[in-house]
Amino acid sequence: MTELEKRIEYWKNDPCFDEETRKEIAGITDEKELSDRFYRDLEFGTAGMRGVMGAGPNRMNKYIIRRATKAFASYLKEVFGESARERGVVIAFDTRNNSKEFARETALTLCAEGVSAYLFADPSPVPLLSYTVRRLRSCGGVAVTASHNPREYNGYKIYDETGCQLTPEGADRVASIIDGMPDMSKARPMDETEALKSGLLHILGEADVDAFCEEVLKQAHPITPEETLGIKIIYTPLHGSGSVPVQKVLRARGFDFSVVREQAAPDGDFPTVKTPNPEDKAALSLGIELAESVGADIVLGTDPDCDRVGIAVKTGDGYKAFTGNQVGALLTYYVLTRRKETLTPRCTLIKTVVTSELGAFIAKDFGIRVIDVLTGFKYIGEIINGFEKTGDTFTIGYEESYGYLVGTHARDKDGVVASMLICEMAAYYNARGKSLYGVLNELYAKYGYFLDKVESITLKGESGAEKINGIMTRLRSAGESFMPGVIKVLDYSKGIDGLPKSNVLKFVWADGSYVAARPSGTEPKIKFYYCVRKKDETEAQSAFSAIKQVISGYTE
Repeated sequence: MTELEKRIEYWKNDPCFDEETRKEIAGITDEKELSDRFYRDLEFGTAGMRGVMGAGPNRMNKYIIRRATKAFASYLKEVFGESARERGVVIAFDTRNNSKEFARETALTLCAEGVSAYLFADPSPVPLLSYTVRRLRSCGGVAVTASHNPREYNGYKIYDETGCQLTPEGADRVASIIDGMPDMSKARPMDETEALKSGLLHILGEADVDAFCEEVLKQAHPITPEETLGIKIIYTPLHGSGSVPVQKVLRARGFDFSVVREQAAPDGDFPTVKTPNPEDKAALSLGIELAESVGADIVLGTDPDCDRVGIAVKTGDGYKAFTGNQVGALLTYYVLTRRKETLTPRCTLIKTVVTSELGAFIAKDFGIRVIDVLTGFKYIGEIINGFEKTGDTFTIGYEESYGYLVGTHARDKDGVVASMLICEMAAYYNARGKSLYGVLNELYAKYGYFLDKVESITLKGESGAEKINGIMTRLRSAGESFMPGVIKVLDYSKGIDGLPKSNVLKFVWADGSYVAARPSGTEPKIKFYYCVRKKDETEAQSAFSAIKQVISGYTE
């Protein structure tokens, strides 16, 4: 019997798995499907785990959740000793199918390991989790979410005592504990009634959401009632967890907004969208339809765990969807403008290495520092944590994938504070006769036109992973001969500028244009990040097409 067959038989027959799980596996006749489910364990990395839901070790299910949670509990007891019991872990979940069940399994498995669990009763955003870990001074947190992935996915993200996603060192330690636990029967949840009676299980609710919203509102800038009521806003939570806190905050600021009715209620099937990803303009289509009917100025959409925000803005030619880079640059310009009198050279913009340089140009013009970090908001969170010791000031952080943070209430991207500030920004400029589209064009006129795009190629299974590795190998071999005009190649796998080693490759031109390649850490994809800086849009489009054509030669 091969190793693959042994793994299949274990899940199909061992009594530690329930009947439903064993039946699901027994009913799979497609050998490729079986192989994909069992050829490996779902990888636990710095972003935790994320995968398609289903039975098997390479899928998201309650058994994988229990084992990861038992390992996390062991890690916490190693680090914090007996105080782990009292400080406990905060658990939040989004609106995906099985998220509530997986969160409950997480909480009760922690209780079985003698670690207190603080479980949100209702779907709750990632930034709320991050803030609550800090407010309760817990020793960690868990978010059950697959963020903006398609409906068949779910995930499990771990946070440290600062509300920041676990560092690579911590994640590696948890992963090593998981690797030493092949027997799934060793990870068991406590009975819920017993957990409540013992004082290990605590339920969080509305008061905890209100505490978070009050903290978000501290990042607001003065604005008159006339200005807030000067624009009309459409908001869609895309069936996700942002609905309650985003509406609370917008209402508190006095904005005139409407919610897309068809997408207001939590629904893990996400029936109105192909994927609940606000990076995709199609996900905002119902919001745009409503905006057109009422003449709204801006459409906002948050993803299921409300850490990302996408927007579409009214222009003379319909509604234009902005990229994460464009929104990040606009927020940088707005926040720095409103806080200009308090800025010092120790104030800082933090962005990722695959994020457009437009925000960096703006920040430097205001006389503040710019720090680049690897992809993943945890690296931004780590820098913020470090500032508590150095006395430096975090002003704003963002990444191209529609994640932004202003304020130090959280250590992850925050779709709630971003939604508030985007609306405030739109109202502020509207009162001065400008649209966000107009302000963006002013920035282009000053700093150059920036065309930015992200494209992904999905390559599933073991063969897909091999193809992705092959693409990266060929790109590394190309070096500066990749294309005319490339002046340097940044290979982050070697460690650059003190950053941790990461499988990211970046080709840079003299004008600041670049293309970067990066295999996804959570999906079977390789991503290409294009940032083209030219005199105008026509020139940028031409340069982008040329770069894309060269990339296609490496991926075919």
